[in-house]
Amino acid sequence: MTFTWTAHRFAGGALALDVANSVILRFDPARRIDRFADVPALDAFAVAANRFCAESTRFGTLLPVAETNRTRLLTLREATDRHFRAQAAAEQRADLMADLLEAIAAVLRGAGNGENAVALDTAAARSALSLAANPEPDRLKICPNCGWLFLDRSRNRSRTWCDMAVCGNRSKAKRHYHRSKEEAQS
Repeated sequence: MTFTWTAHRFAGGALALDVANSVILRFDPARRIDRFADVPALDAFAVAANRFCAESTRFGTLLPVAETNRTRLLTLREATDRHFRAQAAAEQRADLMADLLEAIAAVLRGAGNGENAVALDTAAARSALSLAANPEPDRLKICPNCGWLFLDRSRNRSRTWCDMAVCGNRSKAKRHYHRSKEEAQS
């Protein structure tokens, strides 16, 4: 099966969250899929982020992660997920913040200094640092359908799903199905 990075895969609202969301069904061991386990998919993520990521203009052109830096990116991804998932659940955990800052520092120490282009790992570290430094806990949410992290940028902070076109429609279709089934049984 061929996988393609689409706009839906960048529903997080920040590059760091999009990177964290690269693990599909994170808490379902039987169905969990790590999209970065496939090196061509990881390389394609940087290219797609240039087009679809909410922060696409913030860092300049994103380049794929160097082979020597992939482990640091994965460590950053997991620290990002743990920290911001706890923050979305209103848990302030100093240990998770420390883990995130250590992962950010490790990536930034190994970063090159590109003028018009930056590697995905470096940009993700900068994005995570920006989110950590300027927390908006009332905007950081977890999608009830897929479990992805996302920033709610709606004016009244009422967004429920990471992507209305995918998760919102699935949830509404599921409710409609159950409601129709109950009416048919009555």
